[in-house]
Amino acid sequence: MLRTISDWLLRIATGQVALVATVVFLLFTAVVLPAQAVATGEYAGEAGSPDTSFWYSAADLYAMAEAYGEAGRAQYVRARFTFDLVWPPVFTVFLAMSLSWLARRLLAPESAWRRANLIPLLAMAADYGENVSAALVIGRYPARTPVADTLAPVFTATKWTALAVAFALLIVWLATALVLRYRAKAGFRTARGA
Repeated sequence: MLRTISDWLLRIATGQVALVATVVFLLFTAVVLPAQAVATGEYAGEAGSPDTSFWYSAADLYAMAEAYGEAGRAQYVRARFTFDLVWPPVFTVFLAMSLSWLARRLLAPESAWRRANLIPLLAMAADYGENVSAALVIGRYPARTPVADTLAPVFTATKWTALAVAFALLIVWLATALVLRYRAKAGFRTARGA
């Protein structure tokens, strides 16, 4: 099944699709994320947010819930089911299409590295897991929410790790594609000039 999804992503990742995904990602990052950061800062203050932490404990999550206050907790939960329903598909489509488009150009069809286009899907799944778990814990506070309070940090660390790997691959593959393109053009000029 994963191979089928990966192959489908490779098939639909045209230059135009990757470009549109990149523009949407950049616009969202420039317009929506700053407003969300301001809104988060209003209720989170110095307490921080599970979404922007790499790792935290269940105790840290309850401390954040306490610091947010009742209104802040309501805002946090609302954001998880509005903004955070849209953001994961935006970064996932951008990364999956960009990685797939580059993989088609750089890697042999039999290369296992082509399956790296699935890493953004792991990041998105972990982000949704984080959102549901953290929203349950924060929304139910002061009641304890066993299991969700333990899963939330695992989902968060998985999300950030998958995103880091996906962006690192994107940078390396893009740099490789640019070097190969430059070399090909330079070789063409040298051959014509000879």
